[in-house]
Parts: sequence; C-alpha cells; structure tokens
Amino acid sequence: MRIAVNTRLLIESKMDGIGWFTAETMRRIVIRHPEHDFFFFFDRKPSARFLFADNVHPVVLCPPARHPLLWHIYFEYSTLWAIRHYGIDLYLSTDGFMPLHAGVPTLNVIHDLNFVHSRGNLRPSHQRYYDYFFPRYAQRATRIATVSQFSRTDIANTYSIDADKIDVVYNGAHEGYHPLTAGEQQQVRQQYTEGRAFFLFVSTIHRRKNLQGLLRAFDIYKDKMQDDVQLVVVGSRQYWSGEPADAYAAMRHSADVHLIGHIAPEQLSRVMASAIALVYPSFFEGFGIPIIEAFNAETAVITSTVTSMPEVAGDAALLVEPHDEQQIASAMLRLATDKALRDDLIERGRRRRQLFGWDRSASLLWQSIEKTLNR
Repeated sequence: MRIAVNTRLLIESKMDGIGWFTAETMRRIVIRHPEHDFFFFFDRKPSARFLFADNVHPVVLCPPARHPLLWHIYFEYSTLWAIRHYGIDLYLSTDGFMPLHAGVPTLNVIHDLNFVHSRGNLRPSHQRYYDYFFPRYAQRATRIATVSQFSRTDIANTYSIDADKIDVVYNGAHEGYHPLTAGEQQQVRQQYTEGRAFFLFVSTIHRRKNLQGLLRAFDIYKDKMQDDVQLVVVGSRQYWSGEPADAYAAMRHSADVHLIGHIAPEQLSRVMASAIALVYPSFFEGFGIPIIEAFNAETAVITSTVTSMPEVAGDAALLVEPHDEQQIASAMLRLATDKALRDDLIERGRRRRQLFGWDRSASLLWQSIEKTLNR
C-alpha cells in the first residue's frame, strides 16, 4: 500500500506541537510497517533526520505553503497532482489541511478548533481561510482523528459530524523529559534565575495561552509572599504585542520575570524538572502537551478548568479558573509553601503519565488508518 503523509510541518529546529505529533507517530509507524511505502509530502527540502526508514519516500511540492493563497495552491493543485502521480492509496494529513477532492480515502488529524472559539489570534486572511475550508475539510475527510475526547465532541458539534467518524489519538510527550537530582536542579536555577526557585510557563506566547493572566497573578503572589521566587517564561514571542506585552509593562515585579524565548527540548526538559511548578492557565487547548511533559519531569502542575486540560491532567494537577487571577495566585502560593502537596501531585502525575506515550499514539493513529481504509 502507498500512503501519502502531509509532513510540511517537519522543519528542522522549528517544530511546534503538530510537528512533534507528526514526527513521533510517523517514525514509529513507518518502522513498524515496512510492508507499506510512505510518501512524505514536504513543501521544502527536508532534513534527512525525518526520513525514518527505507520505506519513506520524500516528495517536495511547490509552492512553500505559508499563507492562504499558497495553502490553496499547495493542497488543491500540487498535492492532488502528487496523489495521482504516485498512485497513492490513502492520504493522511497530520495538520488539518487536505485537498477537498483527493479521490482516495483520507484521514485528517484536526487537533483542535481554537480558531473557532478563540478568535482574534489569527491574521484576518488566515481566519477567513480557516472559517471557509476547515468545515469542508472535516466534512470531506473519510475519517478524522483528534487528540482528546474534548476535541472529538467539539468537532462533532461544531461541524455537525457523526462522532463515530472521529477517533481519539492522544498526544505523547518528548522522551527527554525526566526528573533531575537536587544538584542538577540547582545548576539550572543558577543558569536562569541566579539560583532562586521559580515557577515556569511554557508556550508560544499569544493571548489564548493567557500569559497576561499569569503575569498579573504573579504580581499578586509576590505582593503576598514577599519572597525571591521567580517566574521563567519559555516560548516564542511571535505574538508578544497586545495583552501579554501590556500586562508585562504594567507589572510591579517584572524584574522577577525571565523571558528566555525558545529553547531546545533538551534544555527545556531540564528547566521543567527544576521548577516549583508548571503554571499553564490557558483559555483553550485541544490537548496541552506541557502538562504531560511536566508529569514526565516530575514537576507539579497548575492548569485550567476548561476545554481539554481537566481531561489530560486528571487528579494530578491543581485546576484553576483561567480568568480568576486571584485563584491562580492562590494555587501558586499553595505549591510554593506546601511540599507535601507538591509531592502528592508529582506521585499522581507519575501514575497519570502512563496513559500518554508516543508508542500508544502511533498505535492509535495506525488503527485509525485501518478504519479509514476499511470504510
């Protein structure tokens, strides 16, 4: 069988959550299934590290798909040509985009519908494209996979699709996340906060992730505690303007906030394992991979009561209403002062993390591929 895979987000040193999902699941699938040929459709020359086995055939299609007009050309013309040219039997897209008239069974992974519920985060041209095409992608796909039960229900309800058409393929977390010794943690603190304890926020920085609420909550925490605890913020500042920047400029304790930008996963795992807690008060998530990364690093978690986050965190995190900055600050205060509570959450996280791993994700995605073919 010839399976084509939309791998345009496999970009060396620029991988986001969808890129990691693609890399980790497809690496396992192609190795487990040498009897099939996999045609990876890129929009630029790929790194050799993404050619996971001899049964992977890279295909570079033009143009580079980086804005709405080029998306349309790439998927509706270039991808369609390649499906026919290479005699593809099934088309798998791991980022929600697909040709509307593929002519073969299609499995489309739609991770979440944040662009429906959290409007204002995209450029107007991008928002119009998503509004027009994603309902059609969802309707035309033979099957859909998504990363949580929350997203499954959301996609079914929003696009009026039978939920039986949608499979849940939970995310995993980067394999490099693990706990550190006390000495190693102190080395990390020395590197980033001059040896002081810190809370951690990890995400691409834009309004939906609610860094602005965390910054205000951190000010409340500092006013109450009068301690030297810091806040480390890891993530690209691509969307720094607006509410996050305004909240930072208005802070009373901005000197205790360290904006360290994007760092490599290997270093991020060390930072994660050295924090008092991960604070992840997002307004909307289809999954929330940092929660599982924190479980693997054996770090306590504060996250939101909304969307997929309670489903992923289970009983292994303190849940807070993301619009309530007093509640976020109170959760931070509890974890900063109650070691027994931190230890209890870490132990619960050890148990919870067993539900989420890339081996399981790859198996679930392959099962969805088989359902797509059978249908």
